Amino acid sequence: MKPKKKIITFETLASGSAALNAKVDVLAFGAHPDDVEIAIGGTIASMKAKGAKIVVCHLTDGEPTPFGNHNIRLKEAERAARVLGIDDYVILPLKNRALQDTLPARRKVAEVIRKYQPATIFAPYWVDAHPDHWGACQLVEAARFWAKLVKTDMKYDPWYPSKLYYHLCSHLRPNVQPSFIVDTTGYHEKKLAAVRCYESQFIKKRGSKALEHIDIINKFFGTMIGTQSGEPFFSKENLGVKDPRVLF
Repeated sequence: MKPKKKIITFETLASGSAALNAKVDVLAFGAHPDDVEIAIGGTIASMKAKGAKIVVCHLTDGEPTPFGNHNIRLKEAERAARVLGIDDYVILPLKNRALQDTLPARRKVAEVIRKYQPATIFAPYWVDAHPDHWGACQLVEAARFWAKLVKTDMKYDPWYPSKLYYHLCSHLRPNVQPSFIVDTTGYHEKKLAAVRCYESQFIKKRGSKALEHIDIINKFFGTMIGTQSGEPFFSKENLGVKDPRVLF
């Protein structure tokens, strides 16, 4: 029998120091390795340039795929993480093509949230043709609530991220109205470089126009805010403005 996959974590890639395990600014979730990079790679690069501490959690290893395997996907995810300069990332041993908000899965994700204590988390948009994507959305929403529970044997201290935003990496062509769009001018090329690290998904597929489509989509959202490129985000909760100077 093959050994069961364990949680795989590559600690503090950017600094190479001791394991990062408390109070990060951002924890971004994706169903598969490459989802987060496609959806918010430019935003991550921009936030890192401004000093943010960022962790990415891939909920599955994304396998099986036509040109990948478990080890290939791990190496690709590590290369992408290094390109974006994220502080840490985790690949959970949840099952690709069967990603759902089960109680065991919810516990695993809640423990990741409790470990890193993020101020903000990102999850996949709640409408998608890919069941793993909207399954990931439901899972992260439930785990966010679970992460604050007391009187539990879950690891780490209770934590409730104050902000939850949703990113778009969709297998549909949805007509969406973002809650806000982040200007990724100056960071778009780094995002594309991170996506290119997933050679098994985008480079080895003959005739694949995925990278071209990503480029076009981000430039489209950029035009919506008068910039060269942008990434859309969504919120189910009202957004507040503390400093009105951002309005002019």
